[in-house]
Order: sequence, then C-alpha cells, then structure tokens
Amino acid sequence: MGKLQLLKKQVLNCKKCDLYKKRTNPVIGEGSLNAKVMFIGEAPGFNEDKKGKPFVGQAGKILDKLLNSINLKREDIYITNILKCKPPQNRDPTSEEIKACTPYLDQQIEIIKPKIICCLGNFATNFIMKKFNLKEKIQGISKIHEKLFSTSTLNGVIKIIPMYHPAVATYDISKFNVLKKDFEKIK
Repeated sequence: MGKLQLLKKQVLNCKKCDLYKKRTNPVIGEGSLNAKVMFIGEAPGFNEDKKGKPFVGQAGKILDKLLNSINLKREDIYITNILKCKPPQNRDPTSEEIKACTPYLDQQIEIIKPKIICCLGNFATNFIMKKFNLKEKIQGISKIHEKLFSTSTLNGVIKIIPMYHPAVATYDISKFNVLKKDFEKIK
C-alpha cells in the first residue's frame, strides 16, 4: 500500500475532532503525485463533502479557469485543504480542528514534495507560513497576496505564494483579475 493510500485510510477512520460525525465524505485531496505545484484551501464545502473531491463547487470552477489561464490542468497539480471534513454551515475552521487535521496535510506535503505551495486564503497561508518558519511575515491576505516567499527545506527550496481563496470571486468579481494576476507568478 502506497503512502497516500495509507494516509487516505487514516483520514477515512479519523475521529480526532467532531467534524467526522456529520461528514458525508472526507476530502483528502487529488492530483499528480509528482506535482510541482500544490494548492491548499481551507476546508471542504457542501459540494466537496458530497463528492469527496476538492474544489468541485463554484470556487472550483473559478480555480479551473485560473489554472487554464496559465496552461495548467488539475492533473498537473495537487489540490488539498487544511481540513479534510466540512465544517457545519461553512464556518471557519477552529484552532482545535486545524491542530487535529494538519498532520495529514504535513504528510501530503512530505509525499508530494512540491516546489511551489499556493495558499488559498488566510487559514492556509497562516498554517503554511508558520510551518515553514515565516511566521513574522504573516499579514492579512489582502496585504501579502501578491508576494512570493522562499524557504529552504530538506527537500530543497519551496516557494510559497499566498492568494485569495477563489471563492472571493464568487461575491466580488473584481477579485478574479487579482487572482489571475497572482496566478501568473506560478509560471
């Protein structure tokens, strides 16, 4: 059994927080195991919980357009979230839920070994910046979304790109062009 299959089994059996009680499907992540680029969102929403796949609702359609704008396909990247289970009423993740769930994300990063991590939104940005010793650089996403950070790891240099979550473009269409510009940095 491969490392990712083992991780999937762990997530399917996870009861570290109460979110497992109301989930339909945990959303582990998907994409290329050799991806150079990893996208990390916040948590599954309604559609993701139903299908067990990341970014399949409105935000996913926007993400697909943004990927297309830089000639990337979902098969070229790896997409996951901070949380693997949907919080009720699409509320923000709690610190306890993040602490319980992020060891799975740590394993995904270790397995995939991306060269670029795109943090979609504040929760992903805060977690990844702290993980890679960039805590002092953390600011709100509106201040750092256009910046690129580099950090050295045992697996080489990783570039971290904080971005708005694609969902912002569903209620503020002007953010789509901001996201599109930020996606150019991935090239």
